[in-house]
Order: sequence, then structure tokens, then C-alpha cells
Amino acid sequence: MKLSAIVSAGVAVMFTASVAFAQATTPAPAAPADAAAKAARSKECSKEADAKGLHGKARKEFRAKCKRGEDAGKM
Repeated sequence: MKLSAIVSAGVAVMFTASVAFAQATTPAPAAPADAAAKAARSKECSKEADAKGLHGKARKEFRAKCKRGEDAGKM
């Protein structure tokens, strides 16, 4: 009797663990249109950085803020 209770408990634990792992979801891959929009935004930020004559760290920081949509005009 004790053996069947232990086996039943073990099976229940394994079933519960497998269900928990099965629920893990992976993010959907980015849509091609989204990638195109990001690329266009990146290019626009690069043009703005060129117009301001930014180089090195200042350019990198400006582009990062620009791509996030922050007010990068203060640089």
C-alpha cells in the first residue's frame, strides 16, 4: 500500500513538472515589417548624427537615444 502511494505521488510530481515546462513560451520572431521600420529609424538617426557632426561616444549615445525615441536633440 505504501509503495503504491509513493509511486502515485512520484507520477503526480512528474506530470506537474512536465506541464510547468510545457507552458514556457518563446517570443515570436520579429515581423519583417518591424525590422524594416527599425532599419529606417536607425538610418534616419545616423543621418541626424552626421548632420550634427557627431563622432565616437557622443554619436553612439545620440543614436541610442534617437532610436529609443528619446529627445536626443539636446546633445
